[in-house]
Amino acid sequence: MAEALLYNRLEGQRVRCNVCLWRCRINPGKTGVCGVRRNENGSLQPLNYARVSSLAADPIEKKPLFHFFPGSSVLSFGTAGCNFHCIHCQNWEIACVQDPASVQNSLREISPLKAVQMAKKNGCAGLAWTYNEPAIWFEYTLDSARLAHENGLYTVYVTNGYMTTEALDSISPYLDAWRVDVKGYSDKLYRELAKVRHWRGILETAERARFKWNMHVEVVTNVIPTLNDDEEQLAGIAKWIKEKLGELTPWHVTRFYPHRGLTHLPPTPVATLEKAYKIGREVGLRFVYVGNVPGHQHENTVCYNCGSPAIERVGYTVKVSGLKGSSCADCGADLNIRNTIKAGVKT
Repeated sequence: MAEALLYNRLEGQRVRCNVCLWRCRINPGKTGVCGVRRNENGSLQPLNYARVSSLAADPIEKKPLFHFFPGSSVLSFGTAGCNFHCIHCQNWEIACVQDPASVQNSLREISPLKAVQMAKKNGCAGLAWTYNEPAIWFEYTLDSARLAHENGLYTVYVTNGYMTTEALDSISPYLDAWRVDVKGYSDKLYRELAKVRHWRGILETAERARFKWNMHVEVVTNVIPTLNDDEEQLAGIAKWIKEKLGELTPWHVTRFYPHRGLTHLPPTPVATLEKAYKIGREVGLRFVYVGNVPGHQHENTVCYNCGSPAIERVGYTVKVSGLKGSSCADCGADLNIRNTIKAGVKT
């Protein structure tokens, strides 16, 4: 079992974990909010290092990332545990850890080297850590991301964004894409949906990933009827993206389907998603996508300058039809398409 990298030793053999914004103070023999980082006699130990619950070769569009190596395949890994406890979680079976010991005993072990070898063998262009929050897998994702870059593979975090500056700055030299959930734009929403405080740290972390570390950033909002489908929250998210991340940053507004603690709600009406799309475009975002509605016209990437189709999509079927590098093939407008592994970082 490896020792955690980012923590402080406190009095009485207590420790403080510094990976996510909970900064859990953990008593001996106990775990933090995530359920997989345990205090062993004053030493913080990640129980899930190299322990894999979920593994698949996915289209990169499934993350969803629409402006990052379009049409490529990515080898996706999940573990157990999460630092959020969302009442509508689709992956609660792996996210909600009841027995920390089972993480080590029941999950498959895949080393960073094996992960890279599997990606290359299966024709994948990169590695993604997804399905549950990758930050709680920090040491493993750091080792894997470093090795992936050494082998010419791209790297992706599919994240709730609730990460400390220390953790972000440690792994960012080896991360290419930051696909972040912004679940709403109010204290009430984050308390009700995910039982999280200090949610604005998510926004600050995304801004740091984008501008200090030159990561490709895309934002997802799962639009849930009666919770975050009001104009105030949707406009708040859209304005933040435009003002803090830039007008070319993609925003995915995705359809909610009833699950876990929200089975009493209906699926998001398509009209609501189209309202969110309109809000984003009126705010000034160039790329707003309607997600979980296969065949919808707003799955496609269209040049904002000349109207030519650049990337056409039906679900995960992708046709790159009008790109030249990261620009529109017809008029040359910058479409913010990342097709190369990050080289160098801002300091």
